[in-house]
Amino acid sequence: RRAVLTASGMGPCCQGRRYRAGVRQLLPEPAEPVDPFEAHARAERPAPAGRPWIAGNMVTSIDGAVAVAGRSEPLGSDADHATFRAIRAVADVIIAAGGTVRAESYGPPKPSEAVREARLARGQAERPRMAVVSGSLDLDVTGAFFSEAWEPPLVYTASSAPSDRLAALRAVADVQVVGSDQVDLAAMAHHLGSLGVRCAIVEGGPTLNGHLFDADLIDELNLTLAPLLVGGDSPRAVSGAGEHPRRFALAHLWESDGSLLARYTRIDR
Repeated sequence: RRAVLTASGMGPCCQGRRYRAGVRQLLPEPAEPVDPFEAHARAERPAPAGRPWIAGNMVTSIDGAVAVAGRSEPLGSDADHATFRAIRAVADVIIAAGGTVRAESYGPPKPSEAVREARLARGQAERPRMAVVSGSLDLDVTGAFFSEAWEPPLVYTASSAPSDRLAALRAVADVQVVGSDQVDLAAMAHHLGSLGVRCAIVEGGPTLNGHLFDADLIDELNLTLAPLLVGGDSPRAVSGAGEHPRRFALAHLWESDGSLLARYTRIDR
């Protein structure tokens, strides 16, 4: 999900001056301007017992497409990009699927000094740790995801993964085998909880979101609705999941240049 933006070093103050005037809150009550960094830093994300709070972060067109020509970047906007960084700024861990890491120019965030100081003041590490979910381990060990990481990324895989790929990844990452034929996402969540992770942000793709949904592990969804009609056969934000309707509450709704930026939280547990 818009991984091309992860190298930005802009801090909340700089981003606030650039974006604040263009972002207004519609709900729960009208307000403007909105600073995405301040708003997401204030948001409550209580970790469930034994695992972190897990929040999805996606952008779609108004007809539900999550990508244009295979990439999510064309759906973004300045306000969406600022919100993307603001959500990353509160994460202890950022999780992506192997396919997303392969398809995007994916690397760790490089937060500004202001963001790092704010994280330390909240009792967090200066930077979020990266994690990837992959059964095949078809990952480039020389890519930015691994080579630019400030600490070894977490790799969650299954025992069916190729042994040569396991060996290659163990040289550059903390590899956790959870599950036999496929990655056990509940076991992943509990492992993250054992590390003290309180908030994990998931940046897709849609199939990983679907598996998390099936496992009842999504506590929050941040969804940007871009003012574009795309057509085609792009998957939905949560793809391939079974039908398990679950109730979410609208925590806030923002608007900027025709884009709607919503934060939903789970309420029917």
